[in-house]
Amino acid sequence: MNDFYRIGDKLISMEKLNRLIDQIISLRSQGISQQEVAEHCGVDRSFVSRLESLGAVRRGASIAVVGFPLKNKEEIYSLLDELGVDFRLIMTNDERWRFVKEKSGLELLNEIMSLVSKVRTYDVVVLIGSRQRIKWCAALLDKEVLGINLGESPLNEDKYVEPEHLRELIISAQKR
Repeated sequence: MNDFYRIGDKLISMEKLNRLIDQIISLRSQGISQQEVAEHCGVDRSFVSRLESLGAVRRGASIAVVGFPLKNKEEIYSLLDELGVDFRLIMTNDERWRFVKEKSGLELLNEIMSLVSKVRTYDVVVLIGSRQRIKWCAALLDKEVLGINLGESPLNEDKYVEPEHLRELIISAQKR
C-alpha cells in the first residue's frame, strides 16, 4: 500500500490517517462519547459518527452463546462467526469433563465466576444444554436468556444442534 497520496497541493499520509482512526475507534470502544472523542482528536462529532457507520458490521444486541455437550461444535462455531456473535463458549462432552477435571475446586469456582461475570455483560445470552442447566444459568445471569433444550440432565453424550434453529434464534435476538 502507498504510504502517501498527492491530492492537489496536499500530501496525505495513510499512516497518520490510520493512527487517528485507530485512536477514535479505541476511545469509542472504551465508552467515551462521540463528542468527547471528537474534541480529543480534533475532528467533528459527525465525523466520528460517520466513521462508525462506515465500519459497522451489524447493529443490535450483543450476544453470547454458551452450549454443551455439542456434537456439531465446528458447524456451530462457523455459524456463530458468520452471524458475528460476540462471545461463544461451545464444548463437546469430552471437553466439558476435561474443563472440570483439570482444575482444583478453587480454580474451577474462580473460572466459572469469571465466565458468569463476562457473560452477564451481553444483552442476550443463548444457552444450549439440559433443561436444568438452562434454568440454573438463567437465574445466575439475570439477563434475557434464550434456551435450546437438549434434554434432561444429566447429558452424557454429545447432542446435535440444528444450525437453522440456532440461526433464527440469533437473528431474532440481534434485532432487539
